[in-house]
Amino acid sequence: MLIEILKAFLFGLVEGITEWLPISSTGHMILLDQFVKLDVSKSFYSMFEVVIQLGAILAVVVIYWHKIWPFHKARPNERGVWRFMDRDIMIMWFKIFIACLPAGIIGVAFNDTFERLFYNPTCVAIALIVFGIAFIWIEDAHKHKQPKITSIAELSYYTVILIGFFQLIAAIFPGTSRSGATIVGALLLGVSRTVATEFTFFLAIPVMFGAALFKLVKFGLVFTPLEALILAVGLVTAFITSIIAIKFLMQYIKKHTFKVFGWYRIVLGILVILYFWLK
Repeated sequence: MLIEILKAFLFGLVEGITEWLPISSTGHMILLDQFVKLDVSKSFYSMFEVVIQLGAILAVVVIYWHKIWPFHKARPNERGVWRFMDRDIMIMWFKIFIACLPAGIIGVAFNDTFERLFYNPTCVAIALIVFGIAFIWIEDAHKHKQPKITSIAELSYYTVILIGFFQLIAAIFPGTSRSGATIVGALLLGVSRTVATEFTFFLAIPVMFGAALFKLVKFGLVFTPLEALILAVGLVTAFITSIIAIKFLMQYIKKHTFKVFGWYRIVLGILVILYFWLK
C-alpha cells in the first residue's frame, strides 16, 4: 500500500507542476505512466489522471479568488443585479464561457476517439516539439513589439473564441499543453504574457471541473479504500504543488520570455522519440 501511495504522490507532484507551466501535464502523465504504473484498474487510472486536476484548479481558485468571485454586498451606487455583482468579473466569465465552447462541444463529443488515436508517446513527443518551436518563434517574432491587449477587460469576443480554438488543439493532441496552446494563441493575437497566462488559468476552471465531473460520473462514485486514498493523495499533492508552480510562473514571466519552456519541450520530445525508437 505504501508504494502505491508514494506513486500517487509522484503523480500529484507531476500534475501540479506541469498543469500550469506550458509543458503539457497530460503529456507528462502519459510518459510517467510508461515508467511508474499504479496498481489499479484501467478504468480507475483513466479517471484518476483527470480528476487529480481538481487539486490543481483549486489552487487557481484560492490564489485568484478576489479576481474570479463576482458576488459582493449590496452597493448603494448600483442598480438592479449589479448591486450584488461585479460587472467586469461577470463579463469576464461570459468571455470564458465563449472560449470554452470549442473544447466543450467538440472535445467532449469525440473524447474517446481522441484518446484512442493520439494518447500515446509518439504523438506526445511530436506535440511537445511542435509547440516548443512555436514558443521560440513567437517570442522571437514579438521581441520588439508591444502587446495590444494588456488587461482581460480588453479581450474582445472575437479574440476569446480564437483562444478557445487553440485550447481545442490541446484537447485533441496530448503533449500540446492546454495552457501552452492558449498562451501561444493569445500571444499571436497580441495579448501580453501576463494577461495571456491569467486568462489561461481562469479558462481552466470550467474546463477542468467539467472534465473531472465527466470522468467521475463515467467511473461511478464507488471506490475501494485504497482507491480513495490514492485519489486523495493525488488531489492534495497537486493542489499544494500547483500553488507553488503558479506563483513561480507569474513571477518568472515578469522578467523572462517563454523560450526556456520551448527549449525544454523540444529536448524532452526528442528524448521521448529516441527512447521509444531504441527501446
